[in-house]
Amino acid sequence: MTDILAELQRRRDQARMGGGQRRIDAQHARGKLTARERLDLLLDEGSFEEFDMFVAHRSTDFGMETDRPYGDGVVTGWGTINGRMVYVFSQDFTVFGGSLSETHAQKICKIMDMAMQNGAPVIGLNDSGGARIQEGVASLAGYAEVFQRNIMASGVVPQISVIMGPCAGGAVYSPAMTDFIFMVRDTSYMFVTGPDVVKTVTNEVVTAEELGGASTHTRKSSVADGAFENDVEALSEIRRLFDFLPLNNREKAPTRPFFDDPARIEPSLDTLIPDNPNQPYDMKELIQKVADEGDFYELQKDFAANIIIGFIRLEGQTVGVVANQPMVLAGCLDIDSSRKAARFVRFCDAFEIPILTLVDVPGFLPGTSQEYGGVIKHGAKLLFAYGEATVPKVTVITRKAYGGAYDVMASKHLRGDFNYAWPTAEIAVMGAKGAVEILYRSELGDPEKIAARTRDYENRFANPFVAAERGFIDEVIQPRSTRKRVARAFASLRGKRLSNPWKKHDNIPL
Repeated sequence: MTDILAELQRRRDQARMGGGQRRIDAQHARGKLTARERLDLLLDEGSFEEFDMFVAHRSTDFGMETDRPYGDGVVTGWGTINGRMVYVFSQDFTVFGGSLSETHAQKICKIMDMAMQNGAPVIGLNDSGGARIQEGVASLAGYAEVFQRNIMASGVVPQISVIMGPCAGGAVYSPAMTDFIFMVRDTSYMFVTGPDVVKTVTNEVVTAEELGGASTHTRKSSVADGAFENDVEALSEIRRLFDFLPLNNREKAPTRPFFDDPARIEPSLDTLIPDNPNQPYDMKELIQKVADEGDFYELQKDFAANIIIGFIRLEGQTVGVVANQPMVLAGCLDIDSSRKAARFVRFCDAFEIPILTLVDVPGFLPGTSQEYGGVIKHGAKLLFAYGEATVPKVTVITRKAYGGAYDVMASKHLRGDFNYAWPTAEIAVMGAKGAVEILYRSELGDPEKIAARTRDYENRFANPFVAAERGFIDEVIQPRSTRKRVARAFASLRGKRLSNPWKKHDNIPL
């Protein structure tokens, strides 16, 4: 018996070494942790239960039968994060560059199937050279099996991808279908075709970092939701995000202890809106003053900064926030901000996370580039997302809410539950100057008359009371009491039940 136990321990030690000490040292030299070190940081200490430690590939081409390391380049299993269950896979770059083989894919598929059956999220730590060329089509089939599970799990359990090394070719499509993607600066990149192929086909000379690095995907493409300085920071921030999310679509997000008075009054908010209606202010200040302990987990902060998305807690419960940012493009909606917010709203709705919308929007961004880029369809995505959402929706209009953008931003007409406005709110078809120039075109030659007409329009329409008279605004509230009113609104909506008409699925304007 002792010999058998010793043999088991020997094999375990061999599996834990991955591709061997030399390759582990090379991984560390690049500033990267190994697959197992990453899992140690991500999961609660001692909670990891590994599956398929001894799985080896079955390929016999190109002399592969002589090199069959245990684990086959991916560590899989389950563990806990702050006591809550999660399934994980971590690709091991020290074994065949983390390349995906038939058995490698089967290991990932097994834990994804288990996650679906047991209602727990999946976190994938990606560090792979792509498909294992020696296995040919079997490797491609493995990718497709993983893709199918990503699709089936979408909206059922949260899926998080962390890109911690290369992720190229077909490998990028699995993370692309997950709910959140994060990258590590300088050591990770994603692209469908690499720099060499790009140069051959298009004659463009580009580095891997420029083509698919963290900066590219957080600022330009919006593929990634965030980027971190190193593996350690990335994994600690994933733990923080995980705490905001429910385990699956049938459970609520966890309620965390809070030490902040729900009725807290913030007198500074009474002066947040500048006297000059064209002067910007930072909407993040309002978000932080509404949130428990000022804690705000922002997503995609470097992309389409004219809209802000992320998670806060109110009375210890997760709330998704969508807010116009007047400091960027005056808070206008455009193609990028509409896509960014629409996907976030749909995530929140899929996982029963209430949505707080903070509105200061002068309209959709005008221009040929927007129209040629399809702003009509992209703007409709956000409209559609809000309209189909059945979760509790609370909206606060702080200043401008003009035209179609007023409708789109979780208005009462899109089944908003509580629609509040500050006294500084201006709810109208358009700004006073533009409206007067249309209504009184014949008087444009008389500046005094136009000024008087503008003042009259502002007095009549540049306020929240016309909308309040019609019931489109439920209450005009004091800015200082925003946290209290919003917290009470969400508390009253905890038992909300609303369902859409039966359908196989909708056809959102993609």
